[in-house]
Amino acid sequence: MKITIVEPYFTGSHRAWAQGYAAHSMHDVEIISLPGRFWKWRMHGGAVTLAREFLSRRMSPDLIVASSMLDLSTFLSLTRRVTDFIPVAAYFHENQLAYPWQESDRDRRRGSDVHYGFINFITALTADRVFFNSHYNMESFLDGLTRMLKHFPDYQELECAREIAEKSSCLYVGVDFSRPLPSDAAFEIHDKSSDVPVIVWNHRWEYDKNPAEFFDALLYLVSKGLDFRVILLGESFRQKPREFLHAISMLGPRVLHAGFVKDRTEYIHWLQRANLLPVTSLHDFFGISVCEAIYSGCLPILPNRLAYPELVPPMFHPMVFYNNSKQFREMLETEVRGWRRNRERRAQIVTALQQAISRFSWEYMAPEYDRVFGSMIRDGKV
Repeated sequence: MKITIVEPYFTGSHRAWAQGYAAHSMHDVEIISLPGRFWKWRMHGGAVTLAREFLSRRMSPDLIVASSMLDLSTFLSLTRRVTDFIPVAAYFHENQLAYPWQESDRDRRRGSDVHYGFINFITALTADRVFFNSHYNMESFLDGLTRMLKHFPDYQELECAREIAEKSSCLYVGVDFSRPLPSDAAFEIHDKSSDVPVIVWNHRWEYDKNPAEFFDALLYLVSKGLDFRVILLGESFRQKPREFLHAISMLGPRVLHAGFVKDRTEYIHWLQRANLLPVTSLHDFFGISVCEAIYSGCLPILPNRLAYPELVPPMFHPMVFYNNSKQFREMLETEVRGWRRNRERRAQIVTALQQAISRFSWEYMAPEYDRVFGSMIRDGKV
């Protein structure tokens, strides 16, 4: 069976997901994509460019899987002479109805930010099936959709929310937990039993990951005279944010590394050097980076919001989740201050969490994708 993934924003988790499924599926999976930049323009115009690409390559898949960044109705209208009878799934890595917009964003100031949520709405309405990478993502989209539709003056089409809900389900993202061999034999493998904890940040350097709260907590630890080291990973899509530059300057020699690591082998080895993963994100619909860090041996300190509670078994929630900034700072201080004496407890928790998140491995998720997508192909166009 042939499956075509259509991805206008081919970077980060979108790229990892598409390539991961293509590598592990029993089906013939082909990807057509655009570079992962200018996300707003990708949502507006990416469908036009990708439709032309689809037609020029004379593609004839048994199933089309469209990313949530695609204006699916435009793509299908431009390719209708060959896609009319092909079943289509939409896969939502995120949704714009729950996106935490920055107040300074020009679309927000103009009041046009709702348009991106509307594109998501039409894409979900157009698709035969809709899959979300977490229950949180699905529920926040469906709740936000009803609120958005109620804002319109008439013909609000509220029944569309029910129609989309009936064809929606959660299909967790697959994660690559393979551990590449080091390409550089000189790369030091860090001893996880170190007396000095190593804290890692492995998210995008953007406001929605809430770096201000993260760095405030680290500088608080400094003010308390506590010793630790920091590894700052993750990609930045603009010039390095001021909060990162300021924090790097203030933390000085505590920073072991700061900057994006393109090579996956090096990225994994930096994660393996770390011990603690304090997370402050305001926006995360699954948490691939959190899973990667846990699997590499990091103890997470997570906000009790977004999709994170789905990653961790309930019995561990009191040990890793916080409800407010005060609790976050207290939990981080407790771990750093009691680093040596709490070593055995920490190791037991991390081992249990590693086992828990292994269920998201492509080893287990790819067969589930194949089953679900295979049933769509057998059932044909709705």
